[in-house]
Amino acid sequence: MSEFYAAAVLLAAYFIRGIAGFGSGLVAVPLLALRFPLQQVVPLMLLLDLAASTWLGRVHRQEVRWDEIRPLIPASTLGVILGTTLLVGLPARPVLTALSLFVLVFGIRYALRIHGDRPVSRRWAHPAGLLGATVSGLFGTGGPPYVIYLTHRLHDKGQLRATLSVLFMLEGAFRGVVFLAAGLLADRQVWLGFALGLPILFAGLWLGSHVHLRLDQGQMVRVVGLVLLGAGLSLLAKAWS
Repeated sequence: MSEFYAAAVLLAAYFIRGIAGFGSGLVAVPLLALRFPLQQVVPLMLLLDLAASTWLGRVHRQEVRWDEIRPLIPASTLGVILGTTLLVGLPARPVLTALSLFVLVFGIRYALRIHGDRPVSRRWAHPAGLLGATVSGLFGTGGPPYVIYLTHRLHDKGQLRATLSVLFMLEGAFRGVVFLAAGLLADRQVWLGFALGLPILFAGLWLGSHVHLRLDQGQMVRVVGLVLLGAGLSLLAKAWS
């Protein structure tokens, strides 16, 4: 039953990723962590997200805004190292509790659509890169800090999806090197899950990409928010059960 549960979670996560260009880790990590160890879930989602980002970035490469990616890279590099260090060294309960609270905050944000359209200064690239990569290294769900920053810089959803995909690909490649050095990719179950998850990943991306231009983005963000709220509450209960 756990295998069918994981397959359903991954299909939903990458369906959302195909539409919005982000959200796969935010949906999949807390839900998978209900059944599997976080130290397996985070490396698995690293490998799957890297594959998804590479595919989306290649398909939509004409829309990538490299001028928005470059300022994020230096702080992101430091954040990956910091997040990976915390993942290896922290005990499970505080990590799961922090993850659940993190997901709940962004679930409320997405469900209520609490955001504005005013452009932000590029100086915010440094804290966004540091926080995004730290959260990514620790939880495998670094999307929101990047998304919040870039949605205030890019107002074309095609450019946003393509730029996020390439950013996640670059960060994911570096995070893979750090995870490898930390021994987090030595688990055979992680690689087995990656091999079994690839067909599901591409099915979800294919379905999501086909509705990308047809579905109202605001409605999709609200659905993601509701999914995240449920996942965060379930994960909080698991951490303290």
